[in-house]
Amino acid sequence: MLAAPSHLLYLHGFRSSPQSTKAQLFARWLTANRPDVVLWCPQLPPSPRMAMEMVLNGVATWPHQAMAVVGSSLGGFYAGVVAERTNCRAVVLNPAVDPARDLSKHIGEQTTWQNPAEHFYFRPEYVDELRAMTPARLTRPERYAAVIAKGDELLDWREMCARHAGASTLLLEGSDHALSDFEQHLPFVLHFLQLIP
Repeated sequence: MLAAPSHLLYLHGFRSSPQSTKAQLFARWLTANRPDVVLWCPQLPPSPRMAMEMVLNGVATWPHQAMAVVGSSLGGFYAGVVAERTNCRAVVLNPAVDPARDLSKHIGEQTTWQNPAEHFYFRPEYVDELRAMTPARLTRPERYAAVIAKGDELLDWREMCARHAGASTLLLEGSDHALSDFEQHLPFVLHFLQLIP
């Protein structure tokens, strides 16, 4: 069994930010219970290529065997890319399985959930960037944990389950895309990461 990570990367979803409820919940829990764990939750740029370059540069000096990545929605897709490239553990929360397909409908000006006054432009070439970085498959599914909600109104839970076959999976009967009840499921994530017994 792997030890608890000393470094934790949290990747937010499309139109989200480090101010997301789930990211803040993680930060509060770690501050209170495991202040020794380094947490990095960057604001990701709209360009997937730039986002991945920033993240991989940011964790380049981290001990990959002692790091883990947690990602929600598009951040869950990114978490899979990071895990496949660094061989670290990953926890994905309602992860996007085919964001190139899904986000092709969202080209144009967008606002962020946490601050609707903040705008960014999702460009057509970003879809190609997503397609180019999509891993063919998960090489070591046992290094993954997935929290998947059947009540997700944006993504198909069956696709998420199929993509993460072999992972430790918590399949929720209800909930929603944002995992509004995430606090109830945090122990599953923390246990997988060996942060609690």
